[in-house]
Amino acid sequence: MEPGGLEWLLVPMQQLVSWGAAGAMVFGGVVPYIPQYRDIRRTQNAEGFSTYVCLVLLVANILRILFWFGRHFESPLLWQSIIMIITMLLMLKLCTEVRVSNELNVKRRSFAAADSKDEEIKAPPKRSYLDFDLNYFWHWSKFTDYVQCVLTFTGVTGYITYLWLDSSLFVETLGFLAVFTEAMLGVPQLYRNYQNRSTEGMSIKMVLMWTSGDTFKTVYFILNQAPFQFSICGLLQVFVDIAILLQVYLYSHYPQKPVSHTTHPASTKAL
Repeated sequence: MEPGGLEWLLVPMQQLVSWGAAGAMVFGGVVPYIPQYRDIRRTQNAEGFSTYVCLVLLVANILRILFWFGRHFESPLLWQSIIMIITMLLMLKLCTEVRVSNELNVKRRSFAAADSKDEEIKAPPKRSYLDFDLNYFWHWSKFTDYVQCVLTFTGVTGYITYLWLDSSLFVETLGFLAVFTEAMLGVPQLYRNYQNRSTEGMSIKMVLMWTSGDTFKTVYFILNQAPFQFSICGLLQVFVDIAILLQVYLYSHYPQKPVSHTTHPASTKAL
């Protein structure tokens, strides 16, 4: 009677733990961006946050979702990608609104470029051709341009995946690209800090959460003998996180001379 009673209690507890772990997996990835979102909203300054972080996560999670069609993995990981995409779009929307409001005299840029005469008279832009100027890629003045770019990328990669879905080599490569792209998450922020010679405006809480989460994830990969590329990409991600934390220490204890932006207003734009 007693062992049966204990089993009756343990089964629901194990189920609750399983649900809790799944919930943490789905929503845990977006937690680091909450303090950054609040800081940007409070200060109305998005200069310290690299929007290329959003680009990296959008690409990684879109590829992961497409990878799911070739090899079904756990549902929480699929939902995590969906939630992360929504979160990154919200971050982009806020950063774009804040940046444009602070750049009153800077020429507007868009994914579908506007005619210069239309901009001069402030008329609605004629979207006649795509603006692939690399100097302004992913630095457009309207949130809808980011959405158009994401939808275009999703459509093209989705069509390619549909054509090659029966190829195991393509599916495995797609999965590797998704993991490797996510491993590059901190690189845009690392470069942004180096470019500014400062970590001002960047949420240190966000980076600490990155580091703790990536460390836990990498240890999990190693202990559970996950595929080799998962462990390597996890270690690379932790290395980048530590490098950013070293920047925080370096730039706070040994302030660098700020880079002048007076000669080219566009150079002050956040990545």
